[in-house]
Amino acid sequence: LRAMSKWVRANLGPDVPLHFTAFHPDWKMTDVAHTPPTTLTRAREIAQRAGLNYVYTGNVHDESGGSTYCPSCAHPLIRRDWYQINSYELTDTGACKQCGTRIPGRFQKFDKAFGPRRIPVRLAA
Repeated sequence: LRAMSKWVRANLGPDVPLHFTAFHPDWKMTDVAHTPPTTLTRAREIAQRAGLNYVYTGNVHDESGGSTYCPSCAHPLIRRDWYQINSYELTDTGACKQCGTRIPGRFQKFDKAFGPRRIPVRLAA
């Protein structure tokens, strides 16, 4: 994980999002154990120590690991738990409301709740 994270930083940059997602035994793979949340947390910490700004844990309840933080002031920008967004602290232009640092990505005004319900997505051809 250290080598991969260093490679990502050197070749793609520190702002590339990296996700560590838990395995859950389902359907035909019920004989394989689930990924312990502590394993995901450790992987996230290794990637952050390598200098990556946006590292996440997924497929588990982990608000700290699923949230986005400002790389300048460490203020929580988007607090998530699973698929639930608990707070959104970005300006309409995608900057930290605390210190004004511009966050890479595409952002728009966020004015309604987004939670665990499935929302249809239309893909353009």
